[in-house]
Amino acid sequence: MNAIDHQFMQLALRQAALGQNSAAPNPSVGCVLVKNGHVVGAGFSQPAGGGVVKGAPGAHAEVMALSVAGDLARGATAYVTLEPCSHHGRTPPCADALLKAGVVRVVAALTDPNPLVAGQGLARLAAAGLEVSSGLLHAVALEHHKGFISRMVRARPWLTVKMGASLDGRTALANGQSQWITGPAARSDVQKLRARSCAMLTGVGTVLADDPQLTVREFAVERQPLRVVVDSLLRTPPGAKLFNQAGVLIVGAQENAAKRQALESAGAEVLILADAHGRVDLAALLNELGRRGCNQVTAEAGGVLVGALFEAALVDEMLLYQAPVIIGDMAKGMAMLDLNDLNHKLQAKVVERRLVGDDLRLTLRFTDAGEFYVG
Repeated sequence: MNAIDHQFMQLALRQAALGQNSAAPNPSVGCVLVKNGHVVGAGFSQPAGGGVVKGAPGAHAEVMALSVAGDLARGATAYVTLEPCSHHGRTPPCADALLKAGVVRVVAALTDPNPLVAGQGLARLAAAGLEVSSGLLHAVALEHHKGFISRMVRARPWLTVKMGASLDGRTALANGQSQWITGPAARSDVQKLRARSCAMLTGVGTVLADDPQLTVREFAVERQPLRVVVDSLLRTPPGAKLFNQAGVLIVGAQENAAKRQALESAGAEVLILADAHGRVDLAALLNELGRRGCNQVTAEAGGVLVGALFEAALVDEMLLYQAPVIIGDMAKGMAMLDLNDLNHKLQAKVVERRLVGDDLRLTLRFTDAGEFYVG
């Protein structure tokens, strides 16, 4: 690999970013076709139901790039952020499309963890005489594809907890008031996070206190995230703002026919997932969201649910927006945890620090995607 290869893989990763809000359940792959040092085609994964490129619902990045390149694809090198698929899903195999188009070299950033592919795409291309390789800009591609990889390898989405807090680590006053601790720039930034998320996860306490919508509102999106409420006793009001748009899942721990009917009449799907203690089984819930094709889930919740997610070792990442304000030690904390030994503290890796308006955004990592992905 040389500097030119790196340059074109970077272009493929930029293409991949264009589909990050809409490609799920597919991975948001980017592909660039290069011939004689010039880009002759580029594309990214399309929404499964169509929407970005007319007439190409669910088209993969390679197919989109080939459609742009046309006959110029013959003799070209394909740079892809994830191994070309080798199986028939919603669309035919991309490996076959590359072969038919006459591509002579394929450079992939990552091999595909999907057991239906898992190296078979590159193997098929190599067997046909193409020059193939993988691993270029591996770490960058792993970061981009971490949600899809998590679902393929761990059978659950990548879970990010988003929180807004004061300098003294408080998220709401004792009376529940939390709007607004952070500034408008931070709140706008959160809209981008929601757009990338397949589902937004919250607790019934947050619904009762803040009546949030948990939708993307500042710009157009191909799809709104599923809104998921952890609500053991089905206390979510049927008139909550969550129901202003379709796509609400209420997850309880105890069946109640009357409450179920009221919530379903409001437009919700109700699912009962109880653990041995009569609470919502959070691990089973994430597995269910993975089964439904969710690659990335973001939790915007209070300390009770956040603490429970940490206790269950389900949090992969936290995005903390810390405002330059102090609201006192009687206010509510970020996570309800009962630790009696500092050796049990939850240690995060600081991935990024960035000012967003007047607030500090910290990206804190509790899981390294490289821990569960080998490829």
